[in-house]
Parts: sequence; C-alpha cells; structure tokens
Amino acid sequence: MLVTSSAPLTRAYDLAMLDLDGVVYVGPHAVDGAAEGIAAAREAGMRVAFITNNAARSPDAVAAHLTELGVPAQAHDVVTSAQAAARLARDRWGAGARVVAVGGPGLWTALREAGLEPVGAADEAVAVVTGYGPDVVWHDLTRVAVRIRDGLPWVASNTDYSMPTAYGVAPGHGVQVEMLSRFSAVTPDVAGKPERPLLDETVRRIGGERPLMVGDRLDTDIEGARKAGFDSLLVLTGVTGLAELVAARDELRPTYLATDLGGLCVAHQAPERRDGAWVLGGWSATCDGGRLVVRRVAAGGGDGAEPAAGDWWRVVATAAWSHLDATGEPADVTGVDVPDVADAGEGADAVDA
Repeated sequence: MLVTSSAPLTRAYDLAMLDLDGVVYVGPHAVDGAAEGIAAAREAGMRVAFITNNAARSPDAVAAHLTELGVPAQAHDVVTSAQAAARLARDRWGAGARVVAVGGPGLWTALREAGLEPVGAADEAVAVVTGYGPDVVWHDLTRVAVRIRDGLPWVASNTDYSMPTAYGVAPGHGVQVEMLSRFSAVTPDVAGKPERPLLDETVRRIGGERPLMVGDRLDTDIEGARKAGFDSLLVLTGVTGLAELVAARDELRPTYLATDLGGLCVAHQAPERRDGAWVLGGWSATCDGGRLVVRRVAAGGGDGAEPAAGDWWRVVATAAWSHLDATGEPADVTGVDVPDVADAGEGADAVDA
C-alpha cells in the first residue's frame, strides 16, 4: 500500500532517478510541468539522474535532447542500460576483454568507456553484449545466435518488449532478446530495468544515500525499484492508466503516487480506512461487489475547494489493491469517471509538513 511522507520527497530522499519517456518527455516533446518539477527538486538540493533502458543513444545525445526541452543536463547526469551492461561485462571479464557488440552507437561507446574492446559478430571474444540498434542487421543476429547457443556468455542491455517511436509503438530490444533466447535456449544476464544493475550503476555514478526511483511504468520502473530495495514514485504522465493501476500485484506497487513530477516537491499522505472505505482529501473509494465506487466527500476544512486529482488516484489505488489482495481479482472499473490529470498538478496535494 501507499506510504505517508510528512516531509516533501525532496527532503526525504537525496537522489531522484528519473525514467525518461513518459516522465520527462513523450517522444520529441517535454511532459507538461516536467521542467518545472525537476528545477524545483534541484533547487531543494536533490540530486537528479536521468536513467533509460534505451541503449542506442549515448549520454551526450540524451543530455542534449533534455537541454533542448528545457531540462538542463550534462552527460554525467545520464545513465543508460548500455553503461550498466558494460559494467556487468567489465566486472565479469576484466579490463581489455574483447566482447561482441550487437547494438547502436550508445552500446559501443559504453563498452569502450568501461575499458572493454567491442568487436564484430564473427570476431574472437569472451562474451556478447546486445542492445537496441536501428541498424543491426540480420546477418549479425544469426551469427551471434549460434555463438550464444554454442556457449558464448551473453549480457543484454534490457528486455523492453516495445518502445515509442515517431510512427507509433514499435518492437523493442526485448523482441530481439526473446528471439535469441528461444533459438539458443539461453537466458541472458540483463542490465536494465526491472533488473537492478541499472539502478545500482546510477547510485554508483551520481551518489546519494536515499535514492527514489521515479517512473511511469509499473513493470519496469516500479518493479525494478522493488527488486533493488528502493522506494518509488509513480507518475501518471506516461503509460500507466486506471486499468493497469488497479490490477497491479504487490511487486508492481509504488511507494508513492502522483499525477506528475510536482509530486517530488510535496509531502504525501496515504489514504485512511474509515467505515469500510478508503478516504483522503475529499475522496472516498470502495469496492462494492467487486466494482470500484469513488465518491466525493467533505474535504478537511470544508472550504468547498475542488479535491485534488492526486488524492483521487491514491484512494482508488488503495481500495483496488485491498480488493485484489482479498479476492485475487482486479476491481471492475466500468463507468468510473477518471479525472483529467493533464490540468491537475500536485500543488494541491501537499500536506502540512
């Protein structure tokens, strides 16, 4: 269940590890309010790292894109799954090791910076490291598939099954990983979320003793935080909607939930159980006969102010998860009127700290 933080998250944690797509930007455009939320977190003294499962782009390219969107960033603020994969390979096979690299420029750069020697698919090597690359050719994949089957150790940058593109959602590196794995009957060591190497690499590079993972995906960002033992903040500016949220199993549930990155700069109150319902900030939620029911209630103070959208999502999540744990079935959300989060920042969600 969700957790209460009496202090703003910028004071409770000293490092925010921000997923990119769906949190900071969506394709070529910044998420509304993201730049302001990140600037406020930095002003409050919080370290900010930008982490991504995308192994194709270099940290320099990612930082340049962020800066263009109004989020100032340097290459050292960015940590990629390619860098985490390179760390895995370096720790296992040592500096100077020759490894087959199948992926984009970001993967080759990360391997070189880690002190490894990336080589082609047919060259002598002690291991293979794969990552997404738009120009990877079938000949290299087939050669690597045979070598993996015949015993060459394999590290994969990530297993994301899909990725956003300018022309719609497209197959991600996870599709390639699945193909190689099915052919070779080998499961790779994975560096990216939801596995923990990327998060560990971020803390190693950026620093911080109290890290907070911030993401929009339950099955990578939040599950990855849970596996690493880190607290997490789910924001609703990306792929997670009502259906995904109410069906989230325990290992996919965040510590905190907010409509956007403004949630970093406020305190968080968890819903309370009252008379069989979960209540917070002017909203009440129950599951009646398996159906989710959300009602307006008198907000604290009774001043008639519009209840915060963030509190709506928090009571809904808590009621739905309680029902899921008790029955094993997700709540029926048919007919539930979802508030528009696009116009609902987190400023009204603060509690007196």
